[in-house]
Amino acid sequence: MSSSAGCQQPVTLRRFEGFKATGAPQCAHLVTARSRQAAAQRAPLRIWAARVGGVEIPNKKMIEFSLQYVYGIGHTTAKAILAETGIENKRTYDLSEEELTSLRDEVEKYSIEGDLRRFNALNIKRLKDIQCYRGRRHMMNLPCHGQRTKTNARTRKGKARTVPNKKK
Repeated sequence: MSSSAGCQQPVTLRRFEGFKATGAPQCAHLVTARSRQAAAQRAPLRIWAARVGGVEIPNKKMIEFSLQYVYGIGHTTAKAILAETGIENKRTYDLSEEELTSLRDEVEKYSIEGDLRRFNALNIKRLKDIQCYRGRRHMMNLPCHGQRTKTNARTRKGKARTVPNKKK
């Protein structure tokens, strides 16, 4: 008696959207047995990145630089967080669970990620609503802080568009 005696397998092959079906569907008991074997051969579960402030920070970098992946934390703030928690600057994967917890608690004290983005967006919206100079510059997508625009300012203005000369 074969192992697929209890299974009903269609004999013909079918075509789907340009891909050719290679055979009949597997039986459920065969699939689960294979998946159990594959699970036994797999490597143990490894954590690839720690989550701090809702962001996965890189594992192989020093904590001082890994923290800067969180929006709103720069170099100075990262150093202040490490000084406040008393954690020495080492690689992220070397952190113990207690150190990671204290790091998360310290980062929570700062305005980061979504809250900070929302705060900045509301400030720009306010400037646009009151039609002040900076608000109008934001609306026109031009520099706001007095930079020249005759040359440069390509990041804000976009790709250069040539204007044809007028005929005399």
